[in-house]
Amino acid sequence: MLKKGEIEYEGVIAENLPNATFWVDKADKERVLCVLSGKMRINHIRVSPGDKVRLVITPYDRKKGRIVYKLR
Repeated sequence: MLKKGEIEYEGVIAENLPNATFWVDKADKERVLCVLSGKMRINHIRVSPGDKVRLVITPYDRKKGRIVYKLR
């Protein structure tokens, strides 16, 4: 569920980084630094480069986001 002011996008994982952090390319060719959400970490959902994901970006910083769902 989105909080007030959050924006949801779809993107593709571009690169893995340490500590469950990823570079994600959005549809408008913008690259965002994202971390896995807590529910994805608890349920051991794996994501790798090339996977399509849904991410949430807060209005405070448009260059950082949170991966909330792995698309099929």
